[in-house]
Order: sequence, then structure tokens, then C-alpha cells
Amino acid sequence: MTGADALGVEDTHGILALPGQTLIASSEGLGWRTLFASRQIEQPYTGYFRACADHLIVMHLSGPVRIERDFSGERACAKVQRGGLFILPAGRDFGVSLDGTLETIHIYVRGTMLDAAARELGVDPATLAIMPGLGVHDPVIEQMGIVCCTMLAERQSGFFADAVARILAARIVAAHSSAMHAASASAAGLSSDQIDAVRDLVHRHIEEAITVDSLALAAGLSPGQFARRFKRTTGRSPYQFVMDARLDLARDLLLRGAAIAEVAVQTGFTHQEHLTRMFGRRFGMTPGRFRSAAMH
Repeated sequence: MTGADALGVEDTHGILALPGQTLIASSEGLGWRTLFASRQIEQPYTGYFRACADHLIVMHLSGPVRIERDFSGERACAKVQRGGLFILPAGRDFGVSLDGTLETIHIYVRGTMLDAAARELGVDPATLAIMPGLGVHDPVIEQMGIVCCTMLAERQSGFFADAVARILAARIVAAHSSAMHAASASAAGLSSDQIDAVRDLVHRHIEEAITVDSLALAAGLSPGQFARRFKRTTGRSPYQFVMDARLDLARDLLLRGAAIAEVAVQTGFTHQEHLTRMFGRRFGMTPGRFRSAAMH
């Protein structure tokens, strides 16, 4: 990225341009590319603002003060204490009414940062929904707000801003988004239908290379979500599950008198030695000894 990619005041909702607002410091001109921050004294106002491409966090540095918010006719009102947060998702028009003088820090986080954080946390960004908040408290975000105040005062470079942006993005995804509900829903693990779909895929393609991605697709989940929920449900990792299925089939084929080399091919092992090694770990003997013992 170049300096032209830096977030600036023109990328915000324009609250700083309202009459009576007193700017204390901002990241304008500092080259921050993933974050924009401004600290100001706000006077009472009522306004309606068009959506921005990035996510806004307003942290109250004084208070309490009464705030009313309007999202497309959905109104909420709260007396927000010092440290309270106003969280506004990207792409949302909103109205706000401030009843008293208030010191705040506004922090805009690039939407792409939240997409990246979602992928890291095993969430599909296309399905991610950020939940608006009014007067909520979050110790992680509040701490990052204090850090931003320090960075503005010290005119810190974008290197530090990028680190804060990553922390904020991860926290918003983890604690203030639909991912939080998805995590609760995943606590019970996979459904019986999802387990059946995975088992069917393994049985139909057991002689082929089976990836976690293909198993996750069968269950309708991202690979990260699938691996966690699968382990929670079965007590085994996807790799262990596939390996156990291969070894169970190898045992059955050996009991029918199949040649060891052919068993290795039919059960998806890379070579006969691989089958022998894994079979010994599971059953305590080589495939040859197992077959001999079964024949007597």
C-alpha cells in the first residue's frame, strides 16, 4: 500500500464537521492504512449520517451522557457511562442524538481487517454480521481505545496502528458479531445428519486422498469450524477418523483373505509399509500376522 491508501477524515461519517465540535487530535496525515482515529469534544447535536465502508467504534472518555440512536427506525436510548462504547457496523445509515457535552475517541477499522479476522477465526466473512452496540462495555476494546489516545498524542506511525486494528477486528468478530452466536450453536457439535454426510464421503472415497476441506464441505462448514466441532462430537480429529475408517476396512479385507498389497491400495494407504505401520499401532500386530491368526 502507498500513502494514498491511508484512511482519512474524508472516509468518516463527517461528525467532526458538525458545528461546535472541537478536535483534539487525529490520525490524519499519519499514514494509518487500517485504522482512523480522532479524539474530540462533542457538543449536543442531532444528526443523520450515511453509511461508511468501515466499522466505527466510539468510546466515551467522559460521561455519563444520554445518547439516542436510530437504525432505520429501530431506536435505542441509553445513559452511557465513561468507557461505554457505541459500535456501528459498516454499511449502515444511522441517526444519533447527543444530549450533553462529551469527550470521545472515534475509531474506524477497515472492513477488510474484519474479513481477515473472521477467516482466521474460522468464520465465513460473507455470513458475518456485526451487531450494533450502545453503551456496551468491553475491556479489550476500551484498552485499545486508551492505546489509540496515546498513539495520537505521540503521533505514532501506522505500524502500531496496524497492530491495534488487528486486535480490534478480532475482538469485534469474536464478541460483537454473529460468530458469537455461531460459537454457541456449535457447542453441541455436529448434527447426526452432518456426521452421516461425513461418514458417507469417507466410505465412498476411502481409497483417495481425503482432505479436511472436503469433509467440511460435506458438513456445510468452514474447515476451522468443522475441525473444532468434529473433535467435540466424536472425540477424534478428522485425520484420526479417516485413519480409523481405513484401518477398519483393511481389517475386514484381510479377514476375507485379500492380499496385503491390494488391501493397501483399496484403503487409501500410500504404500504397503504405511499400512503395516499404522495397522501395527492400531491392532498391535502386522497385517500378515493378523491374517494368519484369523485363518487358524
